Amino acid sequence: MGNYIKKRTITGVLTIVFSFCLTFFLTRCAPGNPLKVLAGTDNPNPELIEHLTIRYGLDKSLPVQFVNYVKDVFKGDLGYSYISNRPVTTLIAEKIFPTILLSLTATLLSVVIGTILGIYAARRAGSILDRVMCGISYVFDSLPGFWLGLILILIFASGLGLLPTSGMYDVREDYEGLPKVLDIMRHMILPVSALLIIQTPAYFRVARSSVIQTMSEDFVLTLRATGMSENKIFNKYILRNAIIPTVTIFSSDLAFMVGGVTFVEIVFAWPGMGRLIMEAITRRDYPLLTGIYLMISISICIVMLITDIVYAFIDPRIRLR
Repeated sequence: MGNYIKKRTITGVLTIVFSFCLTFFLTRCAPGNPLKVLAGTDNPNPELIEHLTIRYGLDKSLPVQFVNYVKDVFKGDLGYSYISNRPVTTLIAEKIFPTILLSLTATLLSVVIGTILGIYAARRAGSILDRVMCGISYVFDSLPGFWLGLILILIFASGLGLLPTSGMYDVREDYEGLPKVLDIMRHMILPVSALLIIQTPAYFRVARSSVIQTMSEDFVLTLRATGMSENKIFNKYILRNAIIPTVTIFSSDLAFMVGGVTFVEIVFAWPGMGRLIMEAITRRDYPLLTGIYLMISISICIVMLITDIVYAFIDPRIRLR
């Protein structure tokens, strides 16, 4: 088990290093000049652009910029945003919690609801209820997240006036403690519902197909021949073998939760990482983009490492690979 974890850790570190190098050079080789955005696109001042170029070290070659940036990263300094002139670590710290709160809530609800419904449908495979549930899952899975968000706003916010249209909390109120928590939960209902509707079908279909496939295995027929009860066979053997694909999707959603809800955050004006990423891309904010991508790659590798360890405990055969 120790060698297995060591191999996965080394692979994760190499992935982070490769991703860091790739994103650093790709962002700086992409079309667009962030200094022209700072100097003004209508009538840019050449002297100001030259001053900013020297100030941010963009007058040096890319290899020199890369070496200097790596030195700063090892010191815990991700640089300053070109646009806001604030530390990148501060900007990420301000936006990461709202995104994790929104994504994690929706993902946990999706995996629980989708898996339960998938198992329920699998044990009644071929019935009318199973077919209806499968049809609904395909319809929900085809809905774009941003379109669904707009529809929810039109119905429940603008039409019925039951829920707020945007934001994380009511900025006009000076809430503290439990009232603020309840206000945040109220603002989360629509964006979480949008994510829940588009994420749950994947868990439903994977759980359903995995259970059906496992139930047809030879070892299940052997267990039935011994006279073991169906509930014991399902709970002890089928469910454990069928849950691995669900763990795979869940870990993937967790790994990409930071940037995976961008459009939903934009639709609901949620103050998270999605909007920060879009602003950094449109304004060519190199330090902010590089810092965000570094943070995303680290989070992905950590989640994948944890997932591999969970796999090893669920199925010991994986440790031998």
